[in-house]
Amino acid sequence: MKLSTFKIGGVHPSGSKLSADQPIKVMPIPDTVYIPAAQHIGKPADIIVQKGDKVKVGQLIAKSSGFVSANIHSSVSGTVTAVGPVPDPSGIAKMGVTIKVEGDEWMEDIDRSETLDTNVDRFSDKEIIDRVTAAGIVGMGGATFPAHVKFTVPLEKKAEALLINGVECEPYLTADHRVMLEKSEQLMVGVKLIMKAVKTEKAFIGIEANKPDAIEKLTELSHKYAGIKVVPLALKYPQGSEKHLIKAIMNKEVPSGKLPIDVGAVVSNAGTAVAVYEAVMKNKPLIERVVTVTGNSVKNPSNFLARIGTPVRLLIEAAGGLPEDTGKVISGGPMMGKAATNTDFPVAKGTSGVLIMPEELAHRREPEPCIRCGKCVDACPMGLEPYLLSVYSRKKMWDECEEHYIYDCIECGCCVYSCPAARPLLDYMRLGKSTVMGIIRSRKK
Repeated sequence: MKLSTFKIGGVHPSGSKLSADQPIKVMPIPDTVYIPAAQHIGKPADIIVQKGDKVKVGQLIAKSSGFVSANIHSSVSGTVTAVGPVPDPSGIAKMGVTIKVEGDEWMEDIDRSETLDTNVDRFSDKEIIDRVTAAGIVGMGGATFPAHVKFTVPLEKKAEALLINGVECEPYLTADHRVMLEKSEQLMVGVKLIMKAVKTEKAFIGIEANKPDAIEKLTELSHKYAGIKVVPLALKYPQGSEKHLIKAIMNKEVPSGKLPIDVGAVVSNAGTAVAVYEAVMKNKPLIERVVTVTGNSVKNPSNFLARIGTPVRLLIEAAGGLPEDTGKVISGGPMMGKAATNTDFPVAKGTSGVLIMPEELAHRREPEPCIRCGKCVDACPMGLEPYLLSVYSRKKMWDECEEHYIYDCIECGCCVYSCPAARPLLDYMRLGKSTVMGIIRSRKK
């Protein structure tokens, strides 16, 4: 069978899915959680609790402060001990809520039963979006875009199809893989709920071919859910990018500066679909998620279900501890993740994985002069010229960066991966992109 994929660029890094066969383990509730107020793209939520307040699991502690923002809920029950800076992977403290755990008392309106609820018809599209909004659901593949915004299709647009991203093409990470295997029915109901919210009769679940067990299981289940089809995809990074998933499945290209809905697509992560099921059918806010803890030297690479706010060091300890040869800890995967300055940072809604790299793999080579080989151009899935854009960015030539579409960069890292001279292409691409986007926003104002 021929497998679908996108055509331009892309690379083939080793999968290194060390934890793929490890079932999800439930992490013990920690003594203290640190819950950031900004766990989404957009304006941070406004904290509505004070030091000394008692809270329950699922209680609203920070309220969405705008359309592109998301509610934050307590993941534990206990006492608020501080409202102020909490740890961050970058080492820059961010505003949040610290809670000392006392028992495990949940809000009374959350359905904690394991009974599968498939009665999607009892909710209207508006009721689904309202529940998703209230629950603070965001994209759980890492982008953390508020789900209710994505599901609110503008009146002048039409969603032809919903695409569920089960690709997980980032090396090492296996959280979505395990969710698809262990939360299959909940995922399917979640997909039906999103289909109803965006008013479409078609949904495609894209899964790369290195997850044959997930493809088989969801394909078998799809026969029970009208309109849902599983699409096996070829192994190619960054297959999980929205635009490239749309190309692979729908054979449509999202024009520069446009959104998926402009070509009739709504894209949502597999884990997000499960969170939607829990929010709508169980009235459960997004208070926990599956996190992969892995690495070549990690004793027990694992997938953990952890409460939001749990210090990452506790997950690392549960996976066997920090290896002696640790050279770098990364929040996320090796291609798009960010190096962490500490292990005290908390699990957040977008924390898909923690990668511990050994010393021998953790350091970049010294950059050498560009040899004009063009490999970065061949690898760029967006058809950009990273060697040129990185020079423009380094020299602060922002007009030239904009003229050459630097804002289309998806920061996938294919350019760096393919560069034989070890040039810091992505660093300059990120700098140029953020600067140019700022200039464009200022111009619009």
